[in-house]
Amino acid sequence: MTSVSGADAVILVGGKGTRLRPLTLSAPKPMLPTAGVPFLSHLLSRIREAGMTHVVLGTSYRAEVFEDYFGDGSGLGLEIEYVVESEPLDTAGAIRNVSGRLRADDAVIFNGDILSGADLGELVATHRKAGADVTLHLQRVPDPSRFGSVPTDDTGRVTAFLEKTPNPPTDQINAGCYVFRREVVEAIPAGRRVSVERETFPDLLASGAHVQGFVDTSYWLDVGTPEAFVRGSADLVRGLAPTSALPGPSGELLSLDGASVAPDAVVTGGATLGTGARVGAGARVTGSVLFDDAHVAEGAVVEHSVLGKGARVGAGSVLRGVVLGDGASVGAGCELLDGARVWPDIALPDGAIRFSSDV
Repeated sequence: MTSVSGADAVILVGGKGTRLRPLTLSAPKPMLPTAGVPFLSHLLSRIREAGMTHVVLGTSYRAEVFEDYFGDGSGLGLEIEYVVESEPLDTAGAIRNVSGRLRADDAVIFNGDILSGADLGELVATHRKAGADVTLHLQRVPDPSRFGSVPTDDTGRVTAFLEKTPNPPTDQINAGCYVFRREVVEAIPAGRRVSVERETFPDLLASGAHVQGFVDTSYWLDVGTPEAFVRGSADLVRGLAPTSALPGPSGELLSLDGASVAPDAVVTGGATLGTGARVGAGARVTGSVLFDDAHVAEGAVVEHSVLGKGARVGAGSVLRGVVLGDGASVGAGCELLDGARVWPDIALPDGAIRFSSDV
């Protein structure tokens, strides 16, 4: 990765993570265990690797959790400051809210739920070479109709911000990472909700400001849903997504201290077993995330699922694409499929069957 000098990093981590409930009832989304460490650790490792050391976290929901874990950032070779939103300000409003902590001429803004392999040094270099007011990381995706699209001209300059459409004119989408000149941040209206997509960026274009695109095709994933969260964790474990924070070698399984797997059990697909997690005899766990002290009993099958702290899966049960909250338990011989979610401390009896529903 190309090194960055003279830029602040700003990470927006104020969201409640409602799409990831019930997991986010106990921790903010960026603090959920992901490939063995809080998700935010992976992003911070990328920021440090790029040469940025001053980081400002824009927090709101469960704000204290971030500072309790990361402190001043010195253990990571960073200097971390925290700014709390007293009320929701949307993306641009949250950026404006941290402006008083900025020091450098440029600020690299990150959405705290994106896993990306973009070269941050090249992003900033593109911004500076173009003399841009704002530069957007634009990701090429196979199906841009699911997103708003961002066309650019032959020089890479952004020409429009388009809403979702069945036939978008480009496969480039807003990837949730931006470089702002400090003066542009300070010009965002203060003390109210402001959207970058609906207000800030269109207003900049209308005023003739230089909005540049940095088009990329590297790894990119929004981990805001349970399915994407599981995939992102597995990709980190398998070495498909970049990080310097993995607490062990990459491979088919990441097993933390005190985790145990029965000799005839099979755990693969980039699964993570948290501290004290157990997988019983003959069980199969594929591409899943088991938080600390989760237990999969003998003969059970768990695929692409998340088991919260202390969650239990009974003997012979089958879980595919499922989320169990902290302390939830599933009896023997159950079948949970296709997005079913069990809330914290709920116990399902033996033989229960659930499809795409909350319990």
